Amino acid sequence: MERKQVQDRIRAIERYQRGESVTAIARSMGYSPRWIYKWVTRYQRRSETVQWAEDQSSRPCHNPRQISNEIVEAIKLVRLSLYNQGLFCGAQAIEWELESLGVAPVPSLPTINRILSRHELTHRRTGRYESKGRKYPKLSSQTVNEVHQMDYVGPYFLKGPVRFYSLNSVDLATGRCAISPVLSKAGQHTLDAIWSSWCRLGIPQNVQIDNEMVFYGSRQYPRGMGILIRLCLLNDVQPWFIPVAEPWRNGVIEKFNDHFQTGFLRRIVMRGEKQLRRQSLAFEEKHNTRYRYSKLKGQTPQACLTRSHQKVRFPDSLGAPCHPLPKPDRGRYHLVRFIRSDGVLDVFGEKYSLPPEAAYEYVVATVDVALQKLIVQIEDQTLEEYKYAMT
Repeated sequence: MERKQVQDRIRAIERYQRGESVTAIARSMGYSPRWIYKWVTRYQRRSETVQWAEDQSSRPCHNPRQISNEIVEAIKLVRLSLYNQGLFCGAQAIEWELESLGVAPVPSLPTINRILSRHELTHRRTGRYESKGRKYPKLSSQTVNEVHQMDYVGPYFLKGPVRFYSLNSVDLATGRCAISPVLSKAGQHTLDAIWSSWCRLGIPQNVQIDNEMVFYGSRQYPRGMGILIRLCLLNDVQPWFIPVAEPWRNGVIEKFNDHFQTGFLRRIVMRGEKQLRRQSLAFEEKHNTRYRYSKLKGQTPQACLTRSHQKVRFPDSLGAPCHPLPKPDRGRYHLVRFIRSDGVLDVFGEKYSLPPEAAYEYVVATVDVALQKLIVQIEDQTLEEYKYAMT
């Protein structure tokens, strides 16, 4: 059938060249005049390399939705740059980086993922090595606001210059973040920052922090309970202090801090405190509504919260309580510590000797304010108890 069609096209052109009318040719051969004109045009535009009478592909010469080679190369270079810096290097991070570089049009997230897969750029770094046999007392974080990781970053400087810090928080179950910039870490500023974060994220059951003095108080008065401890215990929140010199125990907030610096502080020039607060909230909203986590099966943090249908407990008022806060008379706070060969437990400057079996193990030292006791445990087994009168 195909060969007959080719012969009909050649015969029609031969008759047309002899001077026959298009109407006569079409009528006698059983084709429409439009068909004759089509092959006359194809014959007139013929080239030496193409057989004009043969069927040609109907595929369009240009696909307006096809990603250009320049965009593909930009995606590969951005991914490599982020990876080499030890930063987020997934499709979402690449999309934000392309936007900040002014690349247009920026492909969709599924398209970026396809390009990464096509070029075998989906491998991940392995995690930090942990010694075998030393079980770390990691908190469960399965439900909304079960655990928040919190950290201060800074100082940074605005144009002027104006020095500021940022108290960053992340809910481990949903990935939602809160960014609270402050001009100082002392007193009311820290209270305001924590309270502001809770007003947006909700009040957590546990908050995990490092051993920064502003969080626990003072080594001179180790039982005095600092700003964060008092605020948490007064609101039924349990603080957890990670081991000294082990920042990776707060790995989620540490990675977020890197993202905060590269995706926000280095991209936006801020010239005043009002603009700083406005841009911080805008970045927070962008992260919570657009960033997609693989651990959330591609959901955004806000979508994960919505689909969980879990209730969130918020502060009773928008205004933070005034500094100084009263001392709580109940509640618990915890210190996770790695005990070395000397068997010494350091609780914000106070030293306690533990039994030999505690050496080279992680212990949880819990201060029970109501009982005024210090309880030391290994894997939920009580190792020692000490009287701990609150001053």
